[in-house]
Amino acid sequence: MASQLQYFMSPDDEVAFFRFLERFELEVYPRRVPPDWEAFRASQENVPRLPEEDMYLVAVSVGPAIVDKVKRGPDKGFWRIDEVRSPVIFMERCRMNEEGELLSGQMWAEMEVTPQTGRKDAASDQFRRIYREIEEYLKKTFRKGDPKAFLVGPKAARLYKETRLVLRDSAHRGGTVVPYK
Repeated sequence: MASQLQYFMSPDDEVAFFRFLERFELEVYPRRVPPDWEAFRASQENVPRLPEEDMYLVAVSVGPAIVDKVKRGPDKGFWRIDEVRSPVIFMERCRMNEEGELLSGQMWAEMEVTPQTGRKDAASDQFRRIYREIEEYLKKTFRKGDPKAFLVGPKAARLYKETRLVLRDSAHRGGTVVPYK
């Protein structure tokens, strides 16, 4: 089972989060990696270069991303990262929908041995430490939401309070989320 966090980040929260990530050696890759992709470091300066929705943060200090080429379908010719065997954190960015509501994002990493994923070895202690540090930062800095499964960034909570920004779960028919005071 993957360790998963669901959150709401405004653009300012995202910049602060990537400022925190600078201390780790994390490289950014999109979900579908073009053959000519040049990886860059996860940092505050590189926030404008981030992929629009989904990305992988590869812990290069732990090991390289294991990739294989997609041979069929609409993504033929692209590279796909093996998220089970690679030291990667999957991150889905928050985005605005057509109604002006902020949709939730999520972050997860596969670290356990499970028959469903086919993982034979647990993630290294170094990768677990990196993910736990990131998870603790989010839990310490962000507010809890109602329902409890969500974390709300400080700027997103302020926008909710001041401008009545609607925080909506990105799941199908997702409900609204309210930050605790």
